[in-house]
Amino acid sequence: MKSQRVLRAPGGLSFRLDVRALAVVVLLLFVALTGSVLLIGTGDFPIPAGDVLRALAGDGKPGQEFVVTELRLPRVLVGLLVGASLGLGGALFQSVSRNPLGSPDVLGLNQGATAGALVVIVLFSGSATQVALGALAGGLVTGAAIYLLAWRRGVHGYRLVLVGIGVSAIMTAVNGFLLTKADMVDAARAVVWMTGSLGGRDWDQVRPLFALCVVLVPLVLGNARGLRMMEMGDDVSYALGVRVERVRLLLMVSAVLLTAGATAAAGPVGFVALTAPQLARRLTCSPGPNLVPSMVMGATLLIAADWASQRLFGADQLPVGVVTGVLGGAYLLWLLVIERRAGRI
Repeated sequence: MKSQRVLRAPGGLSFRLDVRALAVVVLLLFVALTGSVLLIGTGDFPIPAGDVLRALAGDGKPGQEFVVTELRLPRVLVGLLVGASLGLGGALFQSVSRNPLGSPDVLGLNQGATAGALVVIVLFSGSATQVALGALAGGLVTGAAIYLLAWRRGVHGYRLVLVGIGVSAIMTAVNGFLLTKADMVDAARAVVWMTGSLGGRDWDQVRPLFALCVVLVPLVLGNARGLRMMEMGDDVSYALGVRVERVRLLLMVSAVLLTAGATAAAGPVGFVALTAPQLARRLTCSPGPNLVPSMVMGATLLIAADWASQRLFGADQLPVGVVTGVLGGAYLLWLLVIERRAGRI
């Protein structure tokens, strides 16, 4: 049974619909939204799922509405937005580099954003908003440095990954140096931020990240056709009329902004950008960039990780970055074994 369908609209327009990919997206959306409702009801003041839905609709008890809309809903929304941003950013980097290891975790963007945040924390004792802006600036500067260093008559996959690994090592050393120069209070604050956490998130983190996604997601999806063609190689893409370097630069800037924005909102949550696109590709069985499935998969993974961090360890709640780090590290080892057996590394 074919999973591809061609739909024709009035006026001679037609477009291709991947039924399997659509089914995967719908299923993941259902899992993410269901997990979000359960997560909102989780805590020291448990709320049944039905009461959570009534509170979200504005028809709940005043106490429950306050807990749901002011305390827990912002955290869940930040989780969904961060996961979606990391999933989409990872899919873009992996597609542009044509390498399953081409994710922000490996390329050093997370470390660059961390360095920007640490500069604000250690040198200026900045506020939470200033730390977020520092992380965003650090991610942008690191992304620009990687692109310029990898440029040689264009940016190619393995060179981009190798340069990113080198930049990641440098930024890791910079971060270690900044921690040694911090006093105890700032160092403790920095370590907590570096772990990656959704704790204490409120509407101040939701609004800017939501605005960033509203601008960048349609821009990225509008260039999905050119990205798909670029996976066939630059020469073929040029022949088909794709402005390769323009599209590549636009998508890389978008991926850097998405990753830096997610890091600014929740800290460097590891491995979601690496695993979400690969898991989405395996579920859809589609060779393309799988942008929407990767985005929804990232949101689902982060909600599931946050639920696990709150429910599976008793009274000792773990930061969500610890859970994603453990799961993502195991996945990375498995991916390396698979790539080695296939002779690609």
